[in-house]
Amino acid sequence: MRIRKYVVEGPVRLKGEVKISGAKNSALPILAATLLSTQPCTLYNVPKVRDVETMIRLLEVLGVRVDVDFPVLRVYPKKGRRVLAPYSIVKTMRGSFCVLGPLLARFKRAKVSLPGGCVIGVRPVDLHLKGLSELGAQIRVEKGYVYASADRLQGKKIYLGGMFGSSVLATANVMMAAVLAEGETIIENAACEPEIVDLAEFLVKMGAKIEGAGTPWIRIVGVKELAGAEHRIIPDRIEAGSFIIAAGITRGDIKLTGVEIGHLGAVVDVLKRVGLSFWSYKDGSLRVKGQKRLRPENIATLPYPGFPTDLQAQFMALMTQSDGTSVITERIYPDRFMHVPELNRMGANIKREGPYAVVQGPTELKGAEVMASDLRASAALVLAGLAAKGRTDVWRIYHLERGYENLKEKLKKLGAKIWEEKG
Repeated sequence: MRIRKYVVEGPVRLKGEVKISGAKNSALPILAATLLSTQPCTLYNVPKVRDVETMIRLLEVLGVRVDVDFPVLRVYPKKGRRVLAPYSIVKTMRGSFCVLGPLLARFKRAKVSLPGGCVIGVRPVDLHLKGLSELGAQIRVEKGYVYASADRLQGKKIYLGGMFGSSVLATANVMMAAVLAEGETIIENAACEPEIVDLAEFLVKMGAKIEGAGTPWIRIVGVKELAGAEHRIIPDRIEAGSFIIAAGITRGDIKLTGVEIGHLGAVVDVLKRVGLSFWSYKDGSLRVKGQKRLRPENIATLPYPGFPTDLQAQFMALMTQSDGTSVITERIYPDRFMHVPELNRMGANIKREGPYAVVQGPTELKGAEVMASDLRASAALVLAGLAAKGRTDVWRIYHLERGYENLKEKLKKLGAKIWEEKG
């Protein structure tokens, strides 16, 4: 099979309007949550990306029927008692591990492969297993699979703090299990991300009793069963942030529609200091304009509402064009720097020291052949290619397709010179 790549010809100034898709990181746990329902569910604003298609395939393996008409999905209740989430699917996407909690809660047992996904450093599942164990599950890990069972789940006060802070997927897994547990569950140090709030709102529509989502303290009172519901997935704040940075690195002028500005506080704050200009409108759209001169800025990635780790690579590409030295600290995944040597191949001056990357700018980026290591690194290399002189070949674009809907087409609409080739 021939390998596919994106070819980007730069430099170019992006200009125009782009519609932001639904949030992939919200759609995945919400799709998993449909396993809890005894009735059909309808989801709107679902992005057509590879990770969502993988989750649909997993649900179908588990006995769920999904009628697909993107951006609308209709999900019908699980039939039978199939509770095996196989390695062949879960290995490709970490988000699929969040079927563990729903399967355990509704069917009292589950066998779920340990997850895969992007190679961005250690991402253990210990918090997932700790939380479910404290709810009363018997868990063992054997030959790459998690085996979980419970005659009944009992609500409890659970602390979900980890070495690098809260965990979004662990919070989601425990919350989904707790909605069918007996009594009250308190999750302390819960993830505060908008995707957790979106999941909680969907569960509440299904009949769950949840308070405090979006804070480090979530209270859940278990119910006996959940019904069907309709729900609209929130906009993808990481896609929005990527296009904002695209405007900055190309000195462009982009209007984003279908965006939730309230989810972008830290991103907008940092990029205003860098020198980007923003205008927000009553219809919820956001205009961003890049400037000829960019100021350096030091950042540290943090759990929400801090600067997201999923925008660290893109921000690093932007800082190669700033007038001075920037220090980027990765506090979520300290090894998430595999894009550094690829950006340096294009002419960047970046030195990594442990969890820190020191970026000296401005440097003239030049087109080169580069290899994408993960989803967000792929986006960073495409953004760098837009600003670079000449042709950039970005290999392994399947990473991009995991989380960005129609990225190539959206960039072309903004004036980018980007196309696909096979090598």
